[in-house]
Amino acid sequence: MRVVNKKEDLIPLFEAASSEALASFGDGGCFVERYVTNAKHVEVQVIGDGKGNVVHLWERDCSVQRRHQKIVEIAPAVHHSMEVRKAVLEDALKITKACNYKNAGTVEFLVDDQGRHYFMEVNPRVQVEHTVTEQVTGLDIVQSTFLIAGGASLEDIGLVQENIIPRGVAMQCRITAEDPERDFAPDTGMLDVCRHSVGPGIRVDGYAYPGMVVQPYFDSLLVKYTASHKDWDGAIRRMRRALHDNHIRGVKTNIPFLLNVMDHPDFIAGSFDLNFIQDNPELLLNLPGTLSAQKGTLGQRYDHIEGYLKYIANLAVNGHPKSLGADPTLVRTLSNNDVPAPKSSAISDILEHKKELFGDTITAPRWRKILREQGPKALAKAVRDHQNVLVTDTTWRDAHQSLLATRMRTADLLKAAEATNTAFNGTSDVFSLEMWGGATFDVSMNFLRECPWKRLEELREAAPDMLFQMLLRGANAVGYTVYPDNVVYEFCKQAYKSGNDIFRVFDSLNYVDNMELGIKAAAASGGFVEAAICYTGDVTSSDPSNKYNLKYYLDFATQLVDLGAHALAIKDMAGLLTPRAATLLVSELRSAFPDVPIHLHTHDTAGMGVAAMFAGAEAGADIVDGAIDAMSGLSSQPCLGALVSALGDKSNVDLDALQVLNEYWESVRHQYNPFEVQALNAAIGSNVYKHEIPGGQYTNLLFQSKQLGLSGRFAEVKKAYALANKLLGDIPKVTPSSKTVGDLAQFIVGLKISGDELVENAATLPLPNSVVEYMQGALGPPPGGYPEPFRTNVLKGRPLKDGRSMFTARPGAELPDYDFVEAEKNLKEAYGNSRIGFKEVLSHAMYPQVFKDYLAFEKVYGDVEKLPTHMFLRPMTVGEESHLHLGPGKDYYIRLAAIDQFDEDLGTRTVTLEVNGEKWFIRTPDTVTTLESATAGGPAPKRREKKDPIEKGSIGT
Repeated sequence: MRVVNKKEDLIPLFEAASSEALASFGDGGCFVERYVTNAKHVEVQVIGDGKGNVVHLWERDCSVQRRHQKIVEIAPAVHHSMEVRKAVLEDALKITKACNYKNAGTVEFLVDDQGRHYFMEVNPRVQVEHTVTEQVTGLDIVQSTFLIAGGASLEDIGLVQENIIPRGVAMQCRITAEDPERDFAPDTGMLDVCRHSVGPGIRVDGYAYPGMVVQPYFDSLLVKYTASHKDWDGAIRRMRRALHDNHIRGVKTNIPFLLNVMDHPDFIAGSFDLNFIQDNPELLLNLPGTLSAQKGTLGQRYDHIEGYLKYIANLAVNGHPKSLGADPTLVRTLSNNDVPAPKSSAISDILEHKKELFGDTITAPRWRKILREQGPKALAKAVRDHQNVLVTDTTWRDAHQSLLATRMRTADLLKAAEATNTAFNGTSDVFSLEMWGGATFDVSMNFLRECPWKRLEELREAAPDMLFQMLLRGANAVGYTVYPDNVVYEFCKQAYKSGNDIFRVFDSLNYVDNMELGIKAAAASGGFVEAAICYTGDVTSSDPSNKYNLKYYLDFATQLVDLGAHALAIKDMAGLLTPRAATLLVSELRSAFPDVPIHLHTHDTAGMGVAAMFAGAEAGADIVDGAIDAMSGLSSQPCLGALVSALGDKSNVDLDALQVLNEYWESVRHQYNPFEVQALNAAIGSNVYKHEIPGGQYTNLLFQSKQLGLSGRFAEVKKAYALANKLLGDIPKVTPSSKTVGDLAQFIVGLKISGDELVENAATLPLPNSVVEYMQGALGPPPGGYPEPFRTNVLKGRPLKDGRSMFTARPGAELPDYDFVEAEKNLKEAYGNSRIGFKEVLSHAMYPQVFKDYLAFEKVYGDVEKLPTHMFLRPMTVGEESHLHLGPGKDYYIRLAAIDQFDEDLGTRTVTLEVNGEKWFIRTPDTVTTLESATAGGPAPKRREKKDPIEKGSIGT
């Protein structure tokens, strides 16, 4: 085809087209017809009896098309003048009468922007869009065709032109199994649920039903919706409602796209032609009801229920992956009742009574207000000027990391947020909430399937008055490796913007170069920088070989203050700080740095936590850490209630208010019983002074030992941990250095190898990667240098990628800047503009594979953060019913009706769920049975490898 826009182009373009036709088809003949710009498609429904009698059933406008396929059809063509409509009707009758047309047919025209019409063709059949004509005329076109085919005349069946009068307006939308986000690619699968919209003025034509399998071999049309009303605006409203209220789940449909069409101002105004979709690409953006449009606008109705049901079905069939760390026997014993939020009103009453007794002094100052309005130096001064001892509550982060492997969900934190804000904002002696960073970042995405940024921002909104505190791993940010410097800077900037206030910056080896990056990045964000000294050993020891003596800590503290730290923290990861050690270290730091706040942190592993914190406070510490009673003790922080009681008049934190919070956390902790390591009570104790295992590593180490087949041998692991620490040079142990020590300890126990054998054969043993990377300097140099000859043996035959044996400077300093622009571009191409923002780019920069896995999970199951914890954790059993509340008017009563037999060909089971009485059929991959079958030597169903959305060249199978 050639379009001739100028007279002089006619002959050359005709010859070109003729030559192409001759070469392709052996015939150079061409049609010459008028090129109609900005055309509209108008067609006339006719019925003839083959005896020269023909009537029209008025016209239809079918201009909303995509690639010449009709999408929306309207009868009559109300957006055209009556003059144009009469002209096409008259010509349609002339054509069909002239040929004695018999039966139903459609005479099709193009109408240009000047109202001139051009004949295209006659379709001698009943077309898909005949329904709109039936609705406005009240005639049954299909029945009429049968009667005429049987020999009836128009007169016999009562078709008289004068009596055929259109009433109102009708519109038809074709619902297809196509994905608008993938250029309308056909989709296949089982219809989990299929319930059509009904009501006045709605007609449904189609065969889709629950449990139907949509095959790739047929037309993708599922059903047709026809909406009729007395006027055009009413027809749009009814169609919008029909599209909005239907329940077709299991395959992608074009419904989100059709909703955008219904909402487009040009469509509403009737100002559209055949180029409508082409000229309005925004129709394919922010599609209502898709996962990429969760923020949505009016009419966007994705309520996550489909994804949630898929999650419930998958959990019922497969249970949790072992990597989650939940004991499957304990998971099934959980109650299906949600834990109610603590009552803020009860806390307010308690504090109001206390204010009547002591006045308003207990509520001043407002620490966050000082930071955000006056800056970090003003906050540091206010802390030093404060007379009482301040406390930080670690319940929202380190407490559950230490006791529950960081598995606490945002939903349970949010329920406590308002009451916590009320309780702690009602006293001047609560400094901050430690609630983000550290392991929470990757665990949120990897195991809890939540967005860590969303956690921070939602909690900030729910607790607006409290200082939020995060743990920053120096040059490692919140990861386990080094990153380009600009990643750390941008991360801190975004964290402060999203609601974090205080950065507790540490390095796992107390390596000052790594600390410098973390401190400067945090300070550049505007936040309060608390530089942490990782405490290990015994500062009170007089042993000449003790490298972690008072001078070591004072020298390191001096370097941190010189780098611009606003406060100093003593981070006692393992609970090694005795009262005597706390008194010595804090008093010397206070003497050396009289204007710098000192914050004391420990774990209660040996039961010494409260005593050590009290001693530190007496020696001059400004702030001490504790956890709500129900989340304290063992490998967690000391009991906050006990700590407040010990401080006496030096703290005005109200114990009755704490008890309201504590009752909530007692109930919540029961919900997380599957993550409690049952051996933890027996595993901890005063032997921590020998093995020095950090409190935050205890639960993970116990779980990992179980996975490695070392159950019942944790006493050996603890001894091996002490040996591994010695072999690695007696280092501070906190993420990521603690992982290195833990990996080596488990390696030693697993191989039943001695320390001497390990050192001697290090060059040939399959050492953990973390050990090799440590010796290569990936974490920076340890205090006192690397152990020899162990390091030399480890590095034999294990060079860095560039051929060097080790890093010679801070590892991250050698990395080029991260290209955020290119990364954002690639991510948006893969996941869509609306799903990717700068926070998602940062998450991908920190954890590329974890982030991709998280989005792949989200694509199937949606935002599972909104599921109550019992529903997230506990698999339903057949016959059981649970209640899911998603907001006002969104209550779902879900019953697991049946789980079908295993389909050996597909490797799936069909799970039948009843949602408010409506059946859903969820085809669910059975990974457990499939794995068992493959392990036993049986056939495994073919699995198609998914295309990696980021990896260039990845195509899947």
